Amino acid sequence: MYLPIKCVWFQNLKFNITKDVFELSDDSFLFAENLNAKKGDEVLDLGTGCGILGILAAAMHVKNVLSVDINPYAVNCAKQNAILNHVRNNMNFLRSDLLSALNNSALFDLIMFNAPYLPSEPHEIETWIGRAWAGGITGRDVVDLFIPQVSAHLKPFGRVLLLQSSLTGLDLTIQKFYDCGLSAKVKAERKLPFFESIHLIEARLIH
Repeated sequence: MYLPIKCVWFQNLKFNITKDVFELSDDSFLFAENLNAKKGDEVLDLGTGCGILGILAAAMHVKNVLSVDINPYAVNCAKQNAILNHVRNNMNFLRSDLLSALNNSALFDLIMFNAPYLPSEPHEIETWIGRAWAGGITGRDVVDLFIPQVSAHLKPFGRVLLLQSSLTGLDLTIQKFYDCGLSAKVKAERKLPFFESIHLIEARLIH
């Protein structure tokens, strides 16, 4: 059932947030403000939530967008927001735990992931909202699963955009990308209260 509990605008796009779907926050907007999707791109929006990044990419006239989330309520919410913003025709939606449900031949020009990146206790992943932000004791559980998988789904000159917190080892993430054959750098950042900052990392295959 699609029952919005909150409505958020970004630029000229409207996003309804439904129950059990993570609300948009500072990290969502930092990512959206620095999204560099290009006309003709094939895009994967991993952890789509309400769909903001995939819908924004679709509005930039990319070739197509595949929006993925483990949360079935998020998949439905994103689909309804795509209809609301008139971009449903070049978007597809899939429920998947990270990249596990993708065909091995699925390749993308841009893979976007606003990952669960905050340190958490085991019980905090027991709700759909918790799974959207909780990254395990170190905050790295999901990020460290994602990085080794991503290059298999990148086109030769494709790129990855990954968002994470300074609390969970920015330098370690860059090193892990390098160990998996990708060069990475910080594309954008924003300081938050309580000595935390969030960073948007861009990674590309090393040629």
